[in-house]
Amino acid sequence: MNKHTRVWSLQEAKAKFSEVVRRAQTEGPQTVTVHGKVAVTISSPAKARGGRKKLTGADLVNALRANPGPDFELPQRERDSTLRDIDL
Repeated sequence: MNKHTRVWSLQEAKAKFSEVVRRAQTEGPQTVTVHGKVAVTISSPAKARGGRKKLTGADLVNALRANPGPDFELPQRERDSTLRDIDL
């Protein structure tokens, strides 16, 4: 296989799995084909996230506060609060 190619046959990917994984980490997504058709793409989690920082609960709160809110009201629903005792 050409060293610049990022498409692997299933047989070749199985035989060189460590290399496929290493290239996914260093060069980007690697495509594996079965009978000439794309079957899967192997990529590094860091590359898949796009190098973004890890989000926190504070980021979610800030995003919700920045949202102007919906243009509609949600109707109130009656709750079916049938409760039963559970022996623990």
